[in-house]
Amino acid sequence: MGTNVVVGPFSIVGPEVKLGDGCRLISHVRMSGDTTVGKNNVFYSFSSIGENPQDISYKGEPTRVEIGDHNTIREYVTIRKGTVKENGLTSVGSHNLIMCYVHLAHDVVLGNHNIIVNAVNMAGHVRIENNVTVGGGSGVIQFVTVGEGAYIGAYSTIDRDIPPFCTAYGNRIKLKGINIVGLRRRGHSRETITVLVDFFRTMEASALSPRAFVKNEKLASEFISDPLVKKMVDFIGRSEIGLAPFAK
Repeated sequence: MGTNVVVGPFSIVGPEVKLGDGCRLISHVRMSGDTTVGKNNVFYSFSSIGENPQDISYKGEPTRVEIGDHNTIREYVTIRKGTVKENGLTSVGSHNLIMCYVHLAHDVVLGNHNIIVNAVNMAGHVRIENNVTVGGGSGVIQFVTVGEGAYIGAYSTIDRDIPPFCTAYGNRIKLKGINIVGLRRRGHSRETITVLVDFFRTMEASALSPRAFVKNEKLASEFISDPLVKKMVDFIGRSEIGLAPFAK
């Protein structure tokens, strides 16, 4: 344990757990397995970190959980360690707010500055990039990636990749538009946001699929110099399971 660590009443910290400076376990927290936690994280009551994955192929292999700095992990959150089907790691970055009853399954990678609202369930191998909000009660299917700056509406079923800076909602998930509010809050100019919105609308109106659209240099050339558009184009190009469809 680091300095100024507080382990509250009825909390259990296993022998392989490493807790960084300033961490607080409020009460009734269980931390087990090969779990490494950075600095100044707060874990609320009945959160369970580092238990074996809920995967029938897991046979006790030495896998782990890594958590960064300045995260708030609320009541009844469960974070399971990784499996050897990937790289044996479930990873949480820094400055995340993970609200009550959220489940992060094996091999999930959660980036930085994300807000994961109550009762979100993430299946194995999910990727959430940075500055993402996932609305309450949503479910994320295995191998899905949610791009940087995306906003997911409540009670959505996310079974396809969500490009950066998009808003999306529904069961099944559909792309609604650009997360203008989120971009403004992160200091992007009106001009930059306008270019991104125009790109999204042009792609949506095209008869081509998003992947075909971004590969068509003539169609995409008007926007590609913009750095936010470039991030979206790169994401679309490397999507393996496909993108959520546009909302009608």
